Amino acid sequence: MNGQVLAFISYGVYIVTSLDGERPIGCVANSVVQVASSPATIAVSIHRDNYTNGCIKKTNQFAVSILSEKSSPRLIGTFGFKSSRDTDKFEHVAYEMKEKLPVIMDSCGYIVCRVIDMIETATHTLFLGEVVDGDVLDSAGPPMEHARNSMLHALLGLRFIKNSPVYPIDSLEC
Repeated sequence: MNGQVLAFISYGVYIVTSLDGERPIGCVANSVVQVASSPATIAVSIHRDNYTNGCIKKTNQFAVSILSEKSSPRLIGTFGFKSSRDTDKFEHVAYEMKEKLPVIMDSCGYIVCRVIDMIETATHTLFLGEVVDGDVLDSAGPPMEHARNSMLHALLGLRFIKNSPVYPIDSLEC
């Protein structure tokens, strides 16, 4: 298979959040898709080794903050290269609780979901969530695309997150 073909699939850049008890946790994700409109349902793919995965399974809920091109690149560093297991990722991040879940304010919008099903793959859990809330935020801008994030990684000399579901294409890795 020519893995380059997978680079043509569009991806956004998101922060998926949940709770560890009362403590907000989260991670960067790029695989979020609407799968039904009535009721509104989305799917989120989270690596099974990510601390966020276990917290979503315990709470049966998650929120998705949709990063915009104007969102701070520090969000990707904070939520993508550290573990919520031993780091308070929200310490210096503006967020609000929506439907009892943390939502990043430096984003163009958010979606809050109740887990209705899970599908386990070899490395990831695909969480299906019924949308219970969502809104466009005042700081709305064009959503960040994974291809643009790849360029940002190249400029900053960063490597992709090892638990990303994106196929590891050499020409895109930094």
